[in-house]
Amino acid sequence: MPRQPSSRGSASGLQPDRGTELSVITKIEITHHQLPLDPPFPASWDTQPRTKFPATIVRVYDDQGRVGIGSGDAMYGFADYQRYFIGHDPLDLDRHAAVLANIEFHAGRPWPMDVALWDLAGKIRDEPIWQMLGGGNRIRAYASSGVHRPVAAMVEVAQRIMRLGFPALKVRFGRPTIDEDLAVIKAVRDAVGGGLELMVDCNQGWRMPWDTQQPWGIDHATEVAEQLEAERVYWMEEPLHRGDYDGMTELRSRVGIRIAGGELTREPYEFRELLDRGCFDVFQPDAVCSMGISGLRHLAAEVDGAGKIFTPHTWGNGIGVMANLHLTAGTVGAPFIEFPFDPPEWSTARRDYILTETIEADNEGWITLSDQPGLGVTLDEDVLAATVTGQATFA
Repeated sequence: MPRQPSSRGSASGLQPDRGTELSVITKIEITHHQLPLDPPFPASWDTQPRTKFPATIVRVYDDQGRVGIGSGDAMYGFADYQRYFIGHDPLDLDRHAAVLANIEFHAGRPWPMDVALWDLAGKIRDEPIWQMLGGGNRIRAYASSGVHRPVAAMVEVAQRIMRLGFPALKVRFGRPTIDEDLAVIKAVRDAVGGGLELMVDCNQGWRMPWDTQQPWGIDHATEVAEQLEAERVYWMEEPLHRGDYDGMTELRSRVGIRIAGGELTREPYEFRELLDRGCFDVFQPDAVCSMGISGLRHLAAEVDGAGKIFTPHTWGNGIGVMANLHLTAGTVGAPFIEFPFDPPEWSTARRDYILTETIEADNEGWITLSDQPGLGVTLDEDVLAATVTGQATFA
């Protein structure tokens, strides 16, 4: 599939117009929830099957009774920093993003707060986020699988994805041997022909805390890349450790396949280094994990201006999916964006359990964002009440 050139306005310098009387932030609430998973979800990047799906909900209130919502990281310890937002104008998004960037240095990933602020700003302005960003409201999704299945079962997955109208499928590597992984890709390509773009996530960029397996080296990554290129794979994701800048630059010089990554890279200077060194063809930061909508709208323009693809990681719950849909459709667009979907273990009902409505693609894989203000989603308060807990863990 050819890359779609951007026809969107610049994402730089956005400061939302008020369009309303001044309001102030009065309260921030953070709650944790866990959906029991039966059967468990055997995520391909996690050696421990997941028996619960955690969600942390951030609510930001203003003095007019409006509430913005966000979700993503667990936000442990954020209560210590809430005072830096209380009493401030919710529309001062650049100021809030600067404070959040400082908090990230001292604590964890606070970017669900940024998403909640954008949602609140949209509700104040009575505007969807994609419109606030100056872009469009449609983007095509690729189905992102998450389970290691045998060859025949993966072929069935690919055929079902093609029937549903998705233009592309991402397959996860990490089976006991690389030969088993490559056999899956070959069988899927043979089955779907040119009817489906294929991506491969090698999952070498980072590990779960208890997983001490070493990442691939440059020579092994090169051998795998050459075989993926022979199967016409659209991109090869995270083939090396996230900090191996020299290796990624060298890998791109050795092979013709697109190299993707950056889903959990944290700071602007790291992304600039990745851009300047020519590490990636495809940049995948997630608005709820890295820099928020406030920061990634600028990075999207930089990536697009350098002739690269900006298409975020979205694996998480429906709020994170929706935040990245607005971000990408509202700025530079993308050939397609990640849509976590691998039923029955990972259905939209599981993924979006915190929302009153699941996010779905149409029969050609397109997602059309609504004109509802902010993110345009509603929390399912009954489900949240039934799943509230004191922690955000997978077991």
